[in-house]
Amino acid sequence: MRNFLKMALATIVTICAFAARAEQTEYDPAKVSDSLKAIFQFGSTSTKQALNANTVTLITGTIGGTYVQFGADLASVLDDGNKIRVLPIVGRGSVQSVADILFLQGVDLGIVRVDTLDYLERKGFAKDIKKQFTYVTKLYNEEVQVIAPRSIATLKDLEGKKVSVDLPNGSTFVTALTVFERLGIKANFLYIEQRIAMEKLKAGELDAVIVTGGKPYKSVSTFANDGRFHLAGVDYAKPLQGDYLPATLTSKDYPNLIKEGETVDTIAVPAVLAAYNWAPNTDRYRKIALFVDAFFTKFPELQNPPFHPKWKEVSLAAPLAGWNRLPVAQQWLDKHGIEPVTRQRFEAFLKQSPTAANVSDKDKEALFRQFQAWDAEKARAEKK
Repeated sequence: MRNFLKMALATIVTICAFAARAEQTEYDPAKVSDSLKAIFQFGSTSTKQALNANTVTLITGTIGGTYVQFGADLASVLDDGNKIRVLPIVGRGSVQSVADILFLQGVDLGIVRVDTLDYLERKGFAKDIKKQFTYVTKLYNEEVQVIAPRSIATLKDLEGKKVSVDLPNGSTFVTALTVFERLGIKANFLYIEQRIAMEKLKAGELDAVIVTGGKPYKSVSTFANDGRFHLAGVDYAKPLQGDYLPATLTSKDYPNLIKEGETVDTIAVPAVLAAYNWAPNTDRYRKIALFVDAFFTKFPELQNPPFHPKWKEVSLAAPLAGWNRLPVAQQWLDKHGIEPVTRQRFEAFLKQSPTAANVSDKDKEALFRQFQAWDAEKARAEKK
């Protein structure tokens, strides 16, 4: 009986193994993977054309930054076989990305910080540079985070101190230099890569490290604090209100640097998804139009886990002063009836306020920027 059972069991195992092998051979990997199909058709002109026709390249930022995570999220959600492929490229920061969008062959889109172009013009490095760019959408607001010893309470305490502002091909230095200049604070700026700068801060060789990026920013949230350091505050002073927004950092954002239940006031600057101002009849414009349709259509998916929480701040229709929106992006928004609701709500709010009539146009814009920041933070909290 035992021998019979053994023989029966062996027969079943053999049949199952044969069936598994037969089942495996039914699948053609070339039908599953476009990458494998490309390898099987190596040297084919049609394959080369197909791979390049609908691949959109996106220059992001440095490893560990929010730009890189946004690029990865876009690729994850939008990639659709040969219909469209998003190829994120690790960049060097906003200043380098501006140059890459303008001059680097094959770069279709890039994430840059709004104050970067203004800085380049103000310092005489470029003229009418915004005319060479269009924007697909305003993304999120990037907070200024100042890691410093507890003896440094605000930026004013950094007068004459050694402050690291990252490398000069990024854009943290652009924001830092602009803010310090407007506030009349003279610090000793050093251009040091963030990871190295944080080690120097711990060793007492620096008085502060400034990081500008969407919270929670990885290098800040992973900063090994031994209790000596915290995040210093940045006051939303009058000289900053034309181009920056008020922002708040909480212990939930950075439990390693902010005590539970406490908050730190700071400022933020918008990031934008930008493209070169290609003519509508070009192939580059066609590819960007393909990206816009896929991105805007699938945008709601990006606002849910596991994607970066900063997607919750993005409003596709939000206007961006001084920038021209990519025509095909505006056409998509108009076709789908998506309007910048925030502006409408703000104007309605002002009409209900008895003091609105006494507010100048300049102050109204500053108030609107504050309203945008408050509205984005409120929407983010509601989606948690």
